[in-house]
Amino acid sequence: MAIRFSFKYFLFNAFRELFLYHHSSLEFRAKLFAALISADNEANECEFDVVKEAGMKIYNDEDRSNTLVLTTREMVEKVLKNNGLDIDALVEDIIRDLRSVPRYALKIDLDQLEPLLTCQDDPDVTAYQESILRLFGELRSEFVSA
Repeated sequence: MAIRFSFKYFLFNAFRELFLYHHSSLEFRAKLFAALISADNEANECEFDVVKEAGMKIYNDEDRSNTLVLTTREMVEKVLKNNGLDIDALVEDIIRDLRSVPRYALKIDLDQLEPLLTCQDDPDVTAYQESILRLFGELRSEFVSA
């Protein structure tokens, strides 16, 4: 069962542009979660449990929720392993997406992102995450009112 699960989601992840309806919207949400999770130099399962729970609230579909978790995990790994992406580039990419598709600002839901702060014990990392959340709130306000 576990092999079938991981193979199915590996295929979904590898070919999400083909298999998933509105894959770019899901990727935008994954970038939001990944930016907050990447504020720390390590990610733990608590954060991905929060993403899974948020995905179920957003999509009410376990497959899409799992795909959101996998996409978020992939982005976090790229940032943490310095694999061509850092947190600044990720935030710039979010801003570029908002400029291209301003309606994505409606997908910035601070209530779904804030629970990630509870997974953190380090006050410095929490402060950094709060700054990122404020930025996301400002971006939402800017692009929703535009």
